[in-house]
Formats: sequence, C-alpha cells, structure tokens
Amino acid sequence: MIEYRTLELPQLEEGMLSSFDRRQEVRECWRRIAGAWTLVPQPFTEDWTSEDKAKVVEYLRETRKKGGAVIAARENGQLVGFASVERALFGSRNQYAHLTSIHVSRDHRGMGVGRGMFHLAMDIARGFGAKKMYMSTHSSKETQAFYQAMGCVDAEEQNAHAVEREPFDRQLEVQL
Repeated sequence: MIEYRTLELPQLEEGMLSSFDRRQEVRECWRRIAGAWTLVPQPFTEDWTSEDKAKVVEYLRETRKKGGAVIAARENGQLVGFASVERALFGSRNQYAHLTSIHVSRDHRGMGVGRGMFHLAMDIARGFGAKKMYMSTHSSKETQAFYQAMGCVDAEEQNAHAVEREPFDRQLEVQL
C-alpha cells in the first residue's frame, strides 16, 4: 500500500533519493512544429547520477524553506515517488501555483502513484490560494499521456523562466 504525505525540512535528507530509479527510455517526444504539437522520433535515455539526485534534494529543501510543499509516496518505507509545489503564486491574476516536480521510480510507474501525488498536489495548490496548477512538462509521449489523463491542457499563460530553462517542455495547466 502506498502512503502519501508532505515532508518537513528535516526529512529532506541528502541520501533520500539514493535508491530512486529515475531512468526513462524515451522513444518519441512532442514538438511544436508549424504551430501544432506533433509526435516525432526522439530516442534518448534519461537518468539521474548521484550528483543529479543531490541537486534535486537541495531544490526540494529550497522549496520547503520558501513555504512550498514536498510530497512523498512511500511503500514499505521506501520512497517510490515525490512531487513539489511552489508556494509563490504567479500569472496575471496570481492564479497559478507551480508543480515543479513529480517523479515516480521506474518500478512503480503505471500503478497510480503519480495520480495520487498529482491529486494531493492539487489540494495543496488550492490551499495556497491558486485557481490553477501550472506545470512545465517533459515532452515525452508517456509523460504527456499522464498529464492528459490528469485533465491538463496547454497553459493560457507561460512562465518565462520555465520556458527558458527547458525550451522543449510543454507548458500545461489544470483547473483546481
């Protein structure tokens, strides 16, 4: 059984992602071509080194320090997923809370872990006063299928910093 809960700063320890398997074999990605989203061959493997994992943990710590939330999904005490929602709202009407990360360990994908974290993240974003949750999402076919299943659509407004940091990401939103 998967247990979901928000983490406090002391729980965001340096080695918390040591056994987390982020590996993803990507075959196709969505790209904006002539104004339309098109699925194109784009094979690569995404994985995290121990240095990448350390940077992610530091980012999660910064999120908590700024009042944001970090969600953990655990099974039998082992971390199988995590997500983060920034506290600061943005957009022309401060309508957006930013879901800055959501990751499920490879051996737990397709089991509803992401869905559980996503719904908890929506509740947190609502609690922050947001009307919508914003995501800068990986463009892989599988990732986009997940967000579509969650009811996400192309964002009405874009976070310029997110677009600059990851120009191939798809900017999405979901109504809260």
